[in-house]
Amino acid sequence: MDEKIYSVTLADGSTIDNLTLNGNNYVSKTKIDKSIFDGNCHSVMISDGESEVVYENMECVQVTQMGDEYWFVLRELSSAELAAAKLQSDIEYIALMCDVEL
Repeated sequence: MDEKIYSVTLADGSTIDNLTLNGNNYVSKTKIDKSIFDGNCHSVMISDGESEVVYENMECVQVTQMGDEYWFVLRELSSAELAAAKLQSDIEYIALMCDVEL
């Protein structure tokens, strides 16, 4: 397991601190509820104490309790996923404006 201590800052400014990294899982000793990530990952800053990286359009893949630890995985959405979401949103908007039920 990585020896660095990470922090994850979500779009609303809330921070999850004192994380370790195991593969692509962030590991926390404090309880993590998946709802904290809902609509809150369009800008995510991850810091390892030495450097900070800002990611756009992420999503929480999973939050799993493993014993007394909480493991969570974040991933960036691909450009194809973003384009599909925009297309779906556009279709729903047009249907709403035309009073068409999908």
